[in-house]
Amino acid sequence: MLSRPDDLPAWFEPLLTRAGDSRTEDFTPVRPPAHGGRPSAVLVLLGEGGPAEGPDLLVLQRAATMRNHAGQPAFPGGGTDPEDADAVATALREANEEVGLDPNSAEAVALLPDLYIPVSSFVVTPVLAWWRRPHPVHPCQPAEVAHVARLPIGELVDPRNRIRVRHPSGWIGPAFQVRGMLVWGFTAGVISTLLDMGGWARPWAPGALVELPDASAPVPATRGGAPDEVLP
Repeated sequence: MLSRPDDLPAWFEPLLTRAGDSRTEDFTPVRPPAHGGRPSAVLVLLGEGGPAEGPDLLVLQRAATMRNHAGQPAFPGGGTDPEDADAVATALREANEEVGLDPNSAEAVALLPDLYIPVSSFVVTPVLAWWRRPHPVHPCQPAEVAHVARLPIGELVDPRNRIRVRHPSGWIGPAFQVRGMLVWGFTAGVISTLLDMGGWARPWAPGALVELPDASAPVPATRGGAPDEVLP
């Protein structure tokens, strides 16, 4: 855990405590390598006062023309630059570059366990943050980002919006259909775990099984997600 601001909203508990004590195996059975791997970070940004009352989560949707992850929702994030001081700096920089997030408007409160993505050799550090002063965001790189959305937690936990997807390889994993977006893979796996940790998840029976239409989509390497979701 990085910090616990005095004015942190009450709804952030018990997620903050649970996330601060979480382990890699809470998210995936794949352990990061002892040495090597390409460091990267994503920003898991929770705020409130967006499209609905209560907390929400910032995500972006990749451009449909991208070679990898075309049209796929994801957390803001990417590979670590040499000048980045740490994972927090990487996540905030990437969010600023991709969606115009003011780094001073958000406060990192915990680092989630490093998650390894074998096919791309990325070691991803999800940075849990509170959006203290939300402001309008938008795609800053149209060639890479097509859309930015704040997904209400209340809609993510709605059983009607929770589905499973099947990859052409046969892999089946959790997903969400919300606000016109199909969230799956690495992002959906992290979201699903955090909803449980935050005590927000509602019982839902495995329902609709949606086939992923793109046979070239990356094969998920773990129960949580795709092996190369984070871009270089």
